[in-house]
Amino acid sequence: MTPITLSTALIRMAVSLGLGAAIGIERQIHHHPAGFRTSTLICLSSTLAMLVSIYICQTNTDLLNGDPGRIAAQVLTGIGFIGAGLILKGSDGVSGLTTAACIFVSAVIGLAVGAGMLLLSTIITAVVLLVLLSSYFKKKEKKEGQQ
Repeated sequence: MTPITLSTALIRMAVSLGLGAAIGIERQIHHHPAGFRTSTLICLSSTLAMLVSIYICQTNTDLLNGDPGRIAAQVLTGIGFIGAGLILKGSDGVSGLTTAACIFVSAVIGLAVGAGMLLLSTIITAVVLLVLLSSYFKKKEKKEGQQ
């Protein structure tokens, strides 16, 4: 396990900033809620929470029940509450599911970055962006087919 030093933390926070921003920019460009600022802040805060959790376990080796996963679990609980607030049921159906999913995945990516899984986090961010962009290609095709 890589020790959490200032340089390790700064590198992971920079990666988190970039990955969270990438998802947020996509949401912002397409005028969806939870855009650049929200996705970036969620990813950054999740990364920091994971770094703190790992750091506590590394520096306090006398802890009997030191488990870095505990803080991560609570991050996801908190994100669940935020996501639930974004989902709206109206007369025309349910909206906000993708936005809620985006903040959830931003948090999980942040946790993974904090845990040192930089390559996997980058790959997953690319996959998320492809999934999000695929819906716009479908809408564009549908629009062109109607003309």
